[in-house]
Amino acid sequence: MTEAIDDNDGAMRGDAHAVSRFASSSAESTLGADDKTAEATATAADVDADAADGIALSFADTRDLAAEQLVEILRERVRVFVVEQTCPYQEVDDRDLAARHVMLRCGGRLVAYARIIPHDDGVHMSLGRVLVVKEFRGRGLARRLLRAGIDEIWRLYPGTGIEIAAQHRLKDFYGSFGFTPVSPVYLEDGIPHVDMVLETEAMHQ
Repeated sequence: MTEAIDDNDGAMRGDAHAVSRFASSSAESTLGADDKTAEATATAADVDADAADGIALSFADTRDLAAEQLVEILRERVRVFVVEQTCPYQEVDDRDLAARHVMLRCGGRLVAYARIIPHDDGVHMSLGRVLVVKEFRGRGLARRLLRAGIDEIWRLYPGTGIEIAAQHRLKDFYGSFGFTPVSPVYLEDGIPHVDMVLETEAMHQ
């Protein structure tokens, strides 16, 4: 797994051990087929605009994304994780079929992204593919994105732990959210990684 985040911004592939099933929830996304519909119909939990900097937070399941939105997500993921980090691997996978997507947009453009999927241990959820578009790094968007992803998991699955595969150099960054290492350091795609877990919402408070 590779990452392109510094202590403020960047990218984390992070969900290498997750599976494709995605548990159903009554709190489904209400995002529509395009940006206008999404803005008009989304609940407060689905879209949150920060008037101070023009960054809008939204969530959507894959089935609710318009083709243009899905292509934009996959384009940015390939650009960061494959091209920018010169790491050839199967970036798009079957897990994307049932993923929940966490997005930050500025002026309608995707500027930061993460995906939520179940972990393959059948116990935890996984938050990965964390990225910030290159020209928007250094603004603290990765921290905002990660906080939003954690909160969304706990909104849909209260009390469920979160497990990630973090690049070892960013252990302290994820540690600042309450993640703790649960594995020795190991190499993935030639880069040192460590599995980290945030067990419950109560532990983070």
